[in-house]
Amino acid sequence: MKETSMIATTLETHEINTDSSPRHSIIWMHGLGADGYDFAPIVPELALPASLSIRFIFPHAPFRSITLNQGMQMRAWYDVSGFDRDTHEDRESIEQSAAQVGELIQKENERGVPSSHIILAGFSQGGAIALYTGLGYPEKLAGIMALSTYLPLRNNLIQHLTPANKWTSIFMAHGQNDPVIDIEFSKKSRDALKVANLPIQWEEYPMAHSVSKTEIDDISTWIQQVFR
Repeated sequence: MKETSMIATTLETHEINTDSSPRHSIIWMHGLGADGYDFAPIVPELALPASLSIRFIFPHAPFRSITLNQGMQMRAWYDVSGFDRDTHEDRESIEQSAAQVGELIQKENERGVPSSHIILAGFSQGGAIALYTGLGYPEKLAGIMALSTYLPLRNNLIQHLTPANKWTSIFMAHGQNDPVIDIEFSKKSRDALKVANLPIQWEEYPMAHSVSKTEIDDISTWIQQVFR
């Protein structure tokens, strides 16, 4: 596998290509305070067939001041002040990050990978952006993967959802013992997606705010189903 670092239109990214001429792309967003290198080691663990020919793109979120962490500056897709129904959501930054991910999708289109061959993926805050961007994207995507996360601006789902991605496969998973984003909070997003009749695969694992071997195996299976 060839690894490179590059700068997209607005986001710096780290890439791993499993083939010299990738036919599929997975844009994978990291969680709060991490960076694009965080999930790069998962690529070989997925043990995906070489025939899938995938370009993995791991963008680095910009630095922001995070209210939940006493205003500390860290890489983040949007500001966070809490996880309950009364918490103010940073719509402006959520929309900005979604637009930046959209630019990465367009970059892949220019490199010969159609939107229908692209998966948006992410963990925690990155998963929230994957969900939000994917559900509102104007062109059909191959799939959306959201790990240990939730759907931001959930109450606007129906208005935000585009016809192009109403039937896009969604893989959503969460740890049963997650102390960062409680699984019950995540289930509210799952239920909203189900009410909207979106094709969601929901998985739970006996873990905290992390990724397990069983989950990685399930992710691999889902990716192969989506890209078949």
